[in-house]
Amino acid sequence: MPLRASARHYLMCRPTYFAVEYAINPWMDPTAPVDADLAVRQWAALRRTYLDLGHTVDLIDPLPGLPDMVFAANGATVVDGRVLAVEFRDPQRADEAPAYAGWFARAGFEVHEAKLVNEGEGDILLAGDHILAGTGFRTTHAAHARVQEVFGRPVVTLHLVDPRFYHLDTALCVLGGEAGVAYLPEAFSPGSRAVLRRLFPDAVLADPRDAAVLGLNAVCDGARVVLPAQATRLSAALRERGYETIGVDLSELRKAGGGPKCCTLEVRR
Repeated sequence: MPLRASARHYLMCRPTYFAVEYAINPWMDPTAPVDADLAVRQWAALRRTYLDLGHTVDLIDPLPGLPDMVFAANGATVVDGRVLAVEFRDPQRADEAPAYAGWFARAGFEVHEAKLVNEGEGDILLAGDHILAGTGFRTTHAAHARVQEVFGRPVVTLHLVDPRFYHLDTALCVLGGEAGVAYLPEAFSPGSRAVLRRLFPDAVLADPRDAAVLGLNAVCDGARVVLPAQATRLSAALRERGYETIGVDLSELRKAGGGPKCCTLEVRR
């Protein structure tokens, strides 16, 4: 079956206040210099890429004092017009949660309280009829039951074991088509690897070198994959499967552990 792209609706946040002021994942080094202007330009190029592909992009206003608010994927999970709000593990990001929940409430969405620590689409990814839910570093295992209750879809728990891949969306990308997903096996526990093999026997397996530049932190619209330009092996593997790949450079935002998907929250009405 040929791959088919579909128009998507995304929410993004301009990195006006982006900085690396603390370390809550292995990518972050507050002593390393960050070019905030370059981060804005790289983010703007990502947004322009989505618009050029025919997608809708809404913007949430950035707030001072929240340097990681650019990572919109962590702000909520949206499926079938219902929004599951988030609760962050780390206090440095706590004030992002009400900002995103308020945006969706004002936009007329049905917003459900988090109740437990979950970090949105960082760890909760819709894949066909299932929801893949990561745990191990951020989102708690107990929160997966809340995900199922809110969205009424089967939830598959996946355990992350490598702290570099602290969110599911750094270790796995939902593709659609026969492949279903691309992922890095080494980022998951043995049991979770077995689950992924059973669910997605034709998955694209990522090279660890591409995962190390957050190559799996990518966004697919069914046929076209927007991914870090440095993930050349993964890009080639995707093209072999019939996907069109669009490389973008988010090297400044990667200094905080983020890539294209981290900057992109899908709004599914």
